[in-house]
Amino acid sequence: MSKVSNDNKMVNKKYSEIISKDILYDNANTLAENLLWEANKKEDKEDKSKLEDNNIKLEGNSAIAENIKKENTNKSVSKAKMAVTKKLSEKKEIISKAEQKKKVKSNQESSKIKEVDVKEKSQKTSIERKAKKVSNNELTSFSTYLFHQGKNYASYEIMGSHIKTENRKKGVQFATWAPNAKAVYLVGDFNEFKISDEYKLEKITDNGLWKAFFTNIKEGDKYKYCIIDRNGKQGPFKADPYAIKNELRPNTASIVYKPKSFKWSDTKWINKRNRINVLEQPLNIYEVHLGSWKRNDDGEFLTYDELSEELPKYVKEMNYTHVELMPLVEHPLDASWGYQGTGYYAPTSRYGSLEGLKKLINKLHEENIGVIMDWAPGHFCKDAHGLYKFAGEPTYEYKEEWKADNKDWGTYSFDLGRPEVKSYLISNALYWYREFHIDGLRVDAVSSILYLDYSKNNGEWEPNKYGGNGNLEAIQFLKDLNQAVFAEFSTALMIAEESTAWPNVTKPVITDGLGFNLKWNMGWMNDTLEYIELKPEYREYHHKNITFAMMYNYAENYILTLSHDEVVHGKKSLIGKMAGDEWNKFAGLRAYIGYMIGHPGKKLSFMGNEFAQDIEWREYESLKWNLIEENELNKKTQIFFKDINKLYIDNKALWELDYDNSGFEWIEANNNQQSVLIFDRKSRKEDETLIFIVNFKSQVYYDYQIGVPFLGEYEELFNTDDTIYGGSGQVMGTVLTSEKVPFHNQPYSIKIKVPPMATLILSVKKILKDENQEEMIR
Repeated sequence: MSKVSNDNKMVNKKYSEIISKDILYDNANTLAENLLWEANKKEDKEDKSKLEDNNIKLEGNSAIAENIKKENTNKSVSKAKMAVTKKLSEKKEIISKAEQKKKVKSNQESSKIKEVDVKEKSQKTSIERKAKKVSNNELTSFSTYLFHQGKNYASYEIMGSHIKTENRKKGVQFATWAPNAKAVYLVGDFNEFKISDEYKLEKITDNGLWKAFFTNIKEGDKYKYCIIDRNGKQGPFKADPYAIKNELRPNTASIVYKPKSFKWSDTKWINKRNRINVLEQPLNIYEVHLGSWKRNDDGEFLTYDELSEELPKYVKEMNYTHVELMPLVEHPLDASWGYQGTGYYAPTSRYGSLEGLKKLINKLHEENIGVIMDWAPGHFCKDAHGLYKFAGEPTYEYKEEWKADNKDWGTYSFDLGRPEVKSYLISNALYWYREFHIDGLRVDAVSSILYLDYSKNNGEWEPNKYGGNGNLEAIQFLKDLNQAVFAEFSTALMIAEESTAWPNVTKPVITDGLGFNLKWNMGWMNDTLEYIELKPEYREYHHKNITFAMMYNYAENYILTLSHDEVVHGKKSLIGKMAGDEWNKFAGLRAYIGYMIGHPGKKLSFMGNEFAQDIEWREYESLKWNLIEENELNKKTQIFFKDINKLYIDNKALWELDYDNSGFEWIEANNNQQSVLIFDRKSRKEDETLIFIVNFKSQVYYDYQIGVPFLGEYEELFNTDDTIYGGSGQVMGTVLTSEKVPFHNQPYSIKIKVPPMATLILSVKKILKDENQEEMIR
């Protein structure tokens, strides 16, 4: 095995450990700042009086923060330094243990490593929460300081609208960021959306934080911000970027709202999630667009509440492990599918309330189904009421037009190097984890974030300071994002949709990776879909399309995806891509999915694929569920997906060693003339080995000799050509005993019947002793 392979194997198995170490180093300064701040809060009354007499206002910027520190008593500073020294000493001890662990041979000490990992994870989480969770719904000097440094990862607690009590008076606090603005006003129901000095906000930091508290505004009131830019010009009224509730489109106002108390009942799921290594667990994702999965008879959307009664049961019945919900942030245009947002903290009101979404997620967890949210931190829509030129000039977007303008989608790109934008987005990612109990984020369009020249011609972009095309501040943002998430949610799924060969996407930040733990395998998807669209007689000339992915399979932690993007815009439905007549199309679909289930990597499939929807996806209408009742092959295809998904969950060989090259072996990769592939999948127990025979032609091959790894008995575990799935019934009814005849570089072999246009899966029923081989070993 190459050094690179060994390194990859070590990194994958020790992912959480390395992430923990990296975060401890990275946040030492932030931790020190927090401890100093906490010490300052406890200063004696005499020092407080001195501060008040000097009229020192706690404005969140570094210069004033430094003055505050100088004013502290030597006693307070000394205590703070002692606290910092103690914490840093604890961290050094943790890091030292982590380094010692790396020297231990994993095969000999795996159980001990797991015990230490649990202890370290607990210590690390405690430290990190002190470092990052600093705000408590108060606009203090420290919370605003962190906000302007790009390090306030709970900024939603101080920004936006919050119902609270000040000086024994109940009202609503508003806070927004509008740098360089001359004035900010609140308009809404309470003043007929007209500008008045009565509703003017106060600027509280030099970097553009504005705040006000109003006692005559109540929950349910609609509001927007009116911002006067640096030139004195009034811009369009703006929705609140931090609002947690917005009007239903086409209306665009934000709404003052206090979330209702929600009783979660997913403790069992959360505890289970927090104990596992996500890379060594089954992950078979059902991608869903809530607005078109199902609709009411009148064509209206199902609500979150209605979906919670149907979707979890269906996903469980179909044996998927997770759902991936296409973006649910507030967005004005249905046809954007949620990828062009305006309100990142507000679940879209199309489907109901914030509490309704929590109910849906809770129900999914009760059914043992994980929830992944699709999230687009790269770009936002240009609608006038949204983030676009929020303060009358580039605010959330890049100042340079060539960097801001995303021509592919007609959107603007976030300025990921601007500290306040980092606070906004990283807080938002954690908001969904903390408040909605999600299990993962799928980060959209990562390539457009990484490259300065993404979708740009020569002369339309400028290189970075090193002369390259990498967006340096965006790269750092992604690293900071992943570190922040894993610091608080160590078993989270952070999934990159990255369509190029950018290196080390799923490697830890400490090894100069981006820090994700999973990445969509776009190469596998493109190559294999191109292959299955070919007529069977031409496939032998494109055999590499179906095998090439294994050449780079262990470079990243991949997910094999058949997503929404592949069944729209003239690309045809998945069943529509299959070559041949109706029978061959359905047989080809089953063979392809069987091959996908066997291929290393986690899985994702878009809704409708599971019953072979015959038209492209349309976001404006329901899936064609009637096909299941009207067409026998559609019904049998749904049964097929249900059964093969169950087989996937039940067999460790299909997921335990996805990212370890000992979990896969080619038996026959080069039979292009017959379009046959043979490979095995392994777990840590050899008797759990499965053998896959995939035939992408319509011929039956009789007495087909294949090499096998063990002397023993083999039986058919699954056959996509079974009549219950709509196949021709070319099944293997007997148990086969391997012979001591080497073949395909294997020590033993058997002869089988290979079904047409199908995937056949064999299991090892019994392993027999080979006395001759044992004698040779002795």
